[in-house]
Amino acid sequence: MAIKTYRPMTPTLRFQTTLTNDELTTNRPHKPLTKIKKRTGGRRNAGDITIWHRGGGHKRKLRTIDFKRDKVGVPGTVASIEYDPNRSARIALISYADGEKRYILQPVGLQVGQKIVSGPEADILVGNALPLRNIPAGTTVHNLELRPGKGAQMVRSAGGAAQLVAKEGDYALIKLPSGETRKVLIDCMATVGQIGNVDHENVSIGKAGRNRWLGKKPVNRGVAMNPVDHPHGGGEGKTSGGRHPVTPWGQPTRGYKTRNNKRTDEFIVSRRSK
Repeated sequence: MAIKTYRPMTPTLRFQTTLTNDELTTNRPHKPLTKIKKRTGGRRNAGDITIWHRGGGHKRKLRTIDFKRDKVGVPGTVASIEYDPNRSARIALISYADGEKRYILQPVGLQVGQKIVSGPEADILVGNALPLRNIPAGTTVHNLELRPGKGAQMVRSAGGAAQLVAKEGDYALIKLPSGETRKVLIDCMATVGQIGNVDHENVSIGKAGRNRWLGKKPVNRGVAMNPVDHPHGGGEGKTSGGRHPVTPWGQPTRGYKTRNNKRTDEFIVSRRSK
Protein backbone atom coordinates (compact mmCIF):
# COMPACT_ATOMS: atom_id res chain seq x y z
CA MET A 1 0.00 0.00 0.00
CA ALA A 2 1.35 3.40 -0.98
CA ILE A 3 0.72 6.94 0.21
CA LYS A 4 -0.73 9.34 -2.34
CA THR A 5 0.26 13.02 -2.46
CA TYR A 6 -1.47 15.84 -4.34
CA ARG A 7 -0.39 18.80 -6.43
CA PRO A 8 -0.96 21.96 -4.33
CA MET A 9 -3.97 23.31 -6.24
CA THR A 10 -5.31 24.56 -2.88
CA PRO A 11 -3.26 25.46 0.24
CA THR A 12 -4.32 22.33 2.17
CA LEU A 13 -3.58 19.88 -0.66
CA ARG A 14 0.09 20.82 -0.27
CA PHE A 15 0.19 18.88 3.01
CA GLN A 16 -2.63 16.36 2.59
CA THR A 17 -1.87 12.69 1.94
CA THR A 18 -4.14 9.66 1.59
CA LEU A 19 -3.74 5.90 1.22
CA THR A 20 -4.11 4.37 -2.23
CA ASN A 21 -6.27 1.46 -0.95
CA ASP A 22 -4.92 -0.90 -3.62
CA GLU A 23 -5.59 -3.94 -1.45
CA LEU A 24 -9.35 -3.30 -1.08
CA THR A 25 -11.43 -5.66 -3.23
CA THR A 26 -14.93 -4.20 -2.70
CA ASN A 27 -16.54 -0.98 -1.55
CA ARG A 28 -19.75 -2.56 -0.21
CA PRO A 29 -19.87 -4.26 3.23
CA HIS A 30 -21.60 -7.60 3.81
CA LYS A 31 -25.04 -6.32 4.89
CA PRO A 32 -25.97 -9.02 7.48
CA LEU A 33 -22.80 -8.12 9.42
CA THR A 34 -23.54 -4.37 9.61
CA LYS A 35 -25.69 -2.44 12.06
CA ILE A 36 -26.58 1.20 12.67
CA LYS A 37 -24.15 3.31 14.68
CA LYS A 38 -25.96 5.97 16.69
CA ARG A 39 -24.09 9.25 17.03
CA THR A 40 -24.09 10.83 20.50
CA GLY A 41 -22.23 14.08 19.86
CA GLY A 42 -20.51 13.48 23.21
CA ARG A 43 -23.80 13.80 25.10
CA ARG A 44 -25.25 11.43 27.72
CA ASN A 45 -28.93 10.66 28.41
CA ALA A 46 -29.38 13.94 30.33
CA GLY A 47 -28.42 15.86 27.19
CA ASP A 48 -25.29 17.56 28.58
CA ILE A 49 -21.85 17.10 27.02
CA THR A 50 -19.69 14.62 28.96
CA ILE A 51 -17.07 14.06 26.23
CA TRP A 52 -15.94 17.32 24.68
CA HIS A 53 -14.88 17.93 21.08
CA ARG A 54 -17.13 15.31 19.48
CA GLY A 55 -19.87 15.85 16.95
CA GLY A 56 -20.80 15.85 13.27
CA GLY A 57 -18.78 13.48 11.15
CA HIS A 58 -19.78 11.25 8.28
CA LYS A 59 -22.56 8.70 8.72
CA ARG A 60 -21.19 5.22 9.50
CA LYS A 61 -22.36 1.67 9.99
CA LEU A 62 -20.76 -0.69 12.50
CA ARG A 63 -19.21 -3.89 11.20
CA THR A 64 -19.52 -6.91 13.51
CA ILE A 65 -15.95 -8.18 13.97
CA ASP A 66 -15.13 -11.67 15.22
CA PHE A 67 -12.66 -10.93 18.03
CA LYS A 68 -13.21 -14.32 19.71
CA ARG A 69 -12.12 -16.48 16.73
CA ASP A 70 -14.10 -19.39 18.20
CA LYS A 71 -14.83 -21.30 14.94
CA VAL A 72 -12.47 -24.04 16.08
CA GLY A 73 -11.31 -26.42 13.35
CA VAL A 74 -13.61 -24.95 10.65
CA PRO A 75 -11.52 -23.74 7.67
CA GLY A 76 -12.41 -20.40 6.10
CA THR A 77 -11.53 -18.64 2.85
CA VAL A 78 -10.89 -14.91 2.51
CA ALA A 79 -13.75 -13.59 0.35
CA SER A 80 -12.85 -9.87 0.34
CA ILE A 81 -10.68 -7.18 1.94
CA GLU A 82 -12.73 -4.15 2.99
CA TYR A 83 -12.50 -0.67 4.50
CA ASP A 84 -13.93 -0.15 7.98
CA PRO A 85 -14.72 3.47 8.95
CA ASN A 86 -14.72 2.55 12.65
CA ARG A 87 -11.06 1.47 12.93
CA SER A 88 -7.63 2.11 11.42
CA ALA A 89 -7.12 -1.52 10.33
CA ARG A 90 -8.66 -3.12 7.25
CA ILE A 91 -11.08 -6.03 7.68
CA ALA A 92 -11.34 -9.34 5.83
CA LEU A 93 -14.61 -11.15 5.14
CA ILE A 94 -14.15 -14.86 5.84
CA SER A 95 -16.42 -17.46 4.23
CA TYR A 96 -16.35 -20.61 6.37
CA ALA A 97 -16.87 -24.17 5.15
CA ASP A 98 -20.18 -24.46 7.04
CA GLY A 99 -21.60 -21.45 5.14
CA GLU A 100 -21.19 -18.81 7.88
CA LYS A 101 -19.47 -15.49 7.14
CA ARG A 102 -17.53 -13.38 9.62
CA TYR A 103 -15.25 -10.34 9.60
CA ILE A 104 -11.75 -10.47 11.08
CA LEU A 105 -8.94 -7.90 11.22
CA GLN A 106 -6.73 -8.21 8.15
CA PRO A 107 -3.08 -9.02 8.93
CA VAL A 108 -0.19 -8.16 6.61
CA GLY A 109 -0.05 -10.65 3.73
CA LEU A 110 -3.61 -12.00 4.01
CA GLN A 111 -5.18 -11.96 0.54
CA VAL A 112 -8.40 -13.02 -1.17
CA GLY A 113 -8.58 -16.79 -1.69
CA GLN A 114 -6.27 -17.62 1.20
CA LYS A 115 -7.33 -20.25 3.77
CA ILE A 116 -7.35 -19.60 7.51
CA VAL A 117 -8.38 -21.64 10.54
CA SER A 118 -8.50 -21.21 14.30
CA GLY A 119 -7.97 -23.65 17.17
CA PRO A 120 -5.12 -25.46 18.98
CA GLU A 121 -4.30 -27.62 15.94
CA ALA A 122 -3.89 -24.69 13.50
CA ASP A 123 -0.55 -24.13 11.75
CA ILE A 124 1.59 -21.10 12.57
CA LEU A 125 0.51 -19.15 9.49
CA VAL A 126 -0.62 -15.54 9.03
CA GLY A 127 -4.29 -15.12 9.99
CA ASN A 128 -4.58 -18.35 11.97
CA ALA A 129 -5.71 -18.02 15.61
CA LEU A 130 -4.35 -20.27 18.37
CA PRO A 131 -4.02 -20.34 22.17
CA LEU A 132 -0.70 -18.84 23.29
CA ARG A 133 0.39 -22.25 24.67
CA ASN A 134 0.47 -23.58 21.06
CA ILE A 135 2.43 -20.63 19.59
CA PRO A 136 6.25 -20.85 19.65
CA ALA A 137 8.28 -18.14 21.41
CA GLY A 138 9.46 -15.32 19.16
CA THR A 139 6.29 -15.34 17.02
CA THR A 140 4.68 -12.02 16.06
CA VAL A 141 1.01 -11.94 17.10
CA HIS A 142 -1.96 -9.56 17.31
CA ASN A 143 -5.62 -9.62 18.41
CA LEU A 144 -4.73 -10.80 21.93
CA GLU A 145 -7.19 -11.82 24.63
CA LEU A 146 -6.71 -10.79 28.27
CA ARG A 147 -9.13 -13.44 29.55
CA PRO A 148 -9.76 -16.79 27.84
CA GLY A 149 -12.96 -16.68 25.81
CA LYS A 150 -13.64 -12.95 26.30
CA GLY A 151 -12.40 -11.90 22.87
CA ALA A 152 -9.38 -9.87 21.80
CA GLN A 153 -8.71 -6.61 23.64
CA MET A 154 -5.06 -5.83 22.84
CA VAL A 155 -3.12 -5.05 19.63
CA ARG A 156 -6.04 -4.30 17.31
CA SER A 157 -5.02 -1.09 15.49
CA ALA A 158 -3.29 -0.67 12.13
CA GLY A 159 0.34 -1.84 12.04
CA GLY A 160 0.09 -3.31 15.54
CA ALA A 161 2.26 -6.30 16.43
CA ALA A 162 3.19 -7.93 19.73
CA GLN A 163 5.90 -10.52 20.31
CA LEU A 164 5.56 -13.71 22.32
CA VAL A 165 8.78 -13.52 24.33
CA ALA A 166 8.59 -16.63 26.55
CA LYS A 167 6.29 -18.94 28.51
CA GLU A 168 6.50 -19.38 32.28
CA GLY A 169 4.07 -21.83 33.90
CA ASP A 170 0.49 -20.67 33.31
CA TYR A 171 1.55 -17.37 31.74
CA ALA A 172 3.12 -16.15 28.51
CA LEU A 173 5.29 -13.03 28.40
CA ILE A 174 4.12 -10.63 25.67
CA LYS A 175 6.01 -7.56 24.51
CA LEU A 176 3.33 -5.07 23.41
CA PRO A 177 3.71 -2.34 20.75
CA SER A 178 3.97 0.29 23.53
CA GLY A 179 7.14 -1.39 24.84
CA GLU A 180 5.40 -2.83 27.89
CA THR A 181 6.04 -6.49 28.72
CA ARG A 182 3.04 -8.21 30.26
CA LYS A 183 1.98 -11.62 31.54
CA VAL A 184 -1.03 -13.15 29.77
CA LEU A 185 -2.61 -16.54 30.52
CA ILE A 186 -1.41 -19.14 27.99
CA ASP A 187 -4.99 -20.24 27.30
CA CYS A 188 -5.77 -16.83 25.77
CA MET A 189 -6.16 -16.73 21.99
CA ALA A 190 -3.93 -14.70 19.67
CA THR A 191 -3.72 -14.37 15.89
CA VAL A 192 -0.44 -14.90 14.03
CA GLY A 193 1.07 -11.95 12.15
CA GLN A 194 1.07 -8.15 12.15
CA ILE A 195 -2.08 -6.10 11.53
CA GLY A 196 -2.23 -4.59 8.04
CA ASN A 197 -2.56 -0.99 6.82
CA VAL A 198 0.92 -0.30 8.22
CA ASP A 199 1.15 3.11 6.49
CA HIS A 200 -1.82 4.47 8.45
CA GLU A 201 0.48 6.32 10.87
CA ASN A 202 2.23 8.16 8.00
CA VAL A 203 -0.92 9.82 6.61
CA SER A 204 -1.11 13.61 7.00
CA ILE A 205 -4.64 14.91 7.70
CA GLY A 206 -3.76 18.16 5.91
CA LYS A 207 -6.79 20.25 6.84
CA ALA A 208 -9.19 20.87 9.72
CA GLY A 209 -12.22 19.85 7.67
CA ARG A 210 -10.92 16.30 7.32
CA ASN A 211 -10.95 15.94 11.10
CA ARG A 212 -14.56 17.20 11.08
CA TRP A 213 -15.42 14.32 8.72
CA LEU A 214 -14.12 12.01 11.46
CA GLY A 215 -16.40 13.66 14.03
CA LYS A 216 -13.61 15.57 15.80
CA LYS A 217 -14.46 19.17 16.72
CA PRO A 218 -11.91 21.93 17.38
CA VAL A 219 -10.24 22.00 20.81
CA ASN A 220 -10.16 25.38 22.54
CA ARG A 221 -6.94 26.09 24.47
CA GLY A 222 -7.23 26.79 28.17
CA VAL A 223 -4.91 29.85 27.97
CA ALA A 224 -7.34 31.45 25.49
CA MET A 225 -10.23 31.27 28.01
CA ASN A 226 -11.25 33.44 30.95
CA PRO A 227 -10.35 32.49 34.54
CA VAL A 228 -13.97 31.45 35.20
CA ASP A 229 -13.71 28.79 32.46
CA HIS A 230 -10.23 27.32 32.95
CA PRO A 231 -7.36 27.41 35.49
CA HIS A 232 -5.04 28.57 32.66
CA GLY A 233 -7.36 31.42 31.66
CA GLY A 234 -6.95 35.17 32.08
CA GLY A 235 -3.87 37.34 32.40
CA GLU A 236 -2.84 40.52 30.58
CA GLY A 237 -1.66 39.85 27.04
CA LYS A 238 -0.73 36.35 25.93
CA THR A 239 0.33 34.08 28.78
CA SER A 240 1.52 30.51 29.00
CA GLY A 241 -0.82 29.60 31.84
CA GLY A 242 1.50 30.38 34.73
CA ARG A 243 1.30 26.92 36.31
CA HIS A 244 1.79 23.26 35.49
CA PRO A 245 -0.73 22.10 32.89
CA VAL A 246 -4.08 20.99 34.31
CA THR A 247 -7.53 20.02 33.05
CA PRO A 248 -10.45 22.48 33.33
CA TRP A 249 -11.17 20.84 36.73
CA GLY A 250 -7.65 21.23 38.09
CA GLN A 251 -6.37 17.66 37.54
CA PRO A 252 -2.67 17.62 36.51
CA THR A 253 -2.16 16.47 32.93
CA ARG A 254 0.54 16.03 30.26
CA GLY A 255 2.59 13.24 31.76
CA TYR A 256 0.81 13.03 35.13
CA LYS A 257 0.06 9.36 35.79
CA THR A 258 -3.59 8.60 36.59
CA ARG A 259 -3.49 4.80 36.42
CA ASN A 260 -5.24 3.27 39.41
CA ASN A 261 -5.56 -0.46 38.83
CA LYS A 262 -3.40 -2.18 41.42
CA ARG A 263 -5.29 -5.43 40.82
CA THR A 264 -3.38 -6.06 37.55
CA ASP A 265 -0.01 -4.51 38.55
CA GLU A 266 1.43 -7.98 39.16
CA PHE A 267 0.95 -8.88 35.47
CA ILE A 268 3.10 -6.01 34.20
CA VAL A 269 6.70 -7.24 34.04
CA SER A 270 8.19 -3.99 32.71
CA ARG A 271 6.54 -0.65 32.00
CA ARG A 272 6.46 0.85 28.54
CA SER A 273 9.56 2.81 27.60
CA LYS A 274 9.46 6.59 27.50
